[in-house]
Amino acid sequence: MNRPRHALDRLTYLLLLAWLPAMASAEVPEPQAILQPFNASYRLEVKGWPNATIDHRLSRESGHWQSRMQAAITVARGNESSRFIVTPEGVRSVNYSSGYSLLGVGGNYRLGSSELSGLPDRQAALIELSRRALNGDCQGTVCRLVYQDHRGREETLDFRSLGTQALALPAGEFEAIKVEVNDPETPERKMLFYFHPQYPGLLLAVDYHRDGERKSRLTLTSLTSEGR
Repeated sequence: MNRPRHALDRLTYLLLLAWLPAMASAEVPEPQAILQPFNASYRLEVKGWPNATIDHRLSRESGHWQSRMQAAITVARGNESSRFIVTPEGVRSVNYSSGYSLLGVGGNYRLGSSELSGLPDRQAALIELSRRALNGDCQGTVCRLVYQDHRGREETLDFRSLGTQALALPAGEFEAIKVEVNDPETPERKMLFYFHPQYPGLLLAVDYHRDGERKSRLTLTSLTSEGR
């Protein structure tokens, strides 16, 4: 199986392994959205693959936040974890780890504080992106996003907020915050993120489109607040 070559194709590949993309940018106002711990499950549908269940937990431990995702199906497994803090300047990654296996081939990856000093990992940056979306940044304009992938390589994508949209999901009915994400080098590929309006980092749905056709969809199937 050939590995996808373009950024958004890589994102779909990583979605299959529970490696959801994440991003961060600079020179924007500090959002007011407050982090809240949660446990969530998603159903991932990718064309040509069996459906997968992804577990996502955001927790707080000793002054740090931790975002962790993991999934497994017959031929693949994946997990990703990020520890980060929230500062007046935004989310700052402390350490990151991930691992995957696809058809018996895979690897494990780690990023430490030195590698994460300039740009966040994609789990921590997913939190930051959703906080900015909830704060109403980039309404009607395009913002550039920069983050690190699992190997520490810099990735660049563009995003813009598209307001809200009502969603009826297995986990309930929500008024989602909608954000469109594009790879500037491949405009035929795009992703639509639907964020929970009260839980930064919690995805309600994610759609990946290529050449006008939806290739994969992630939907929230269950949600539990750790504080309740």
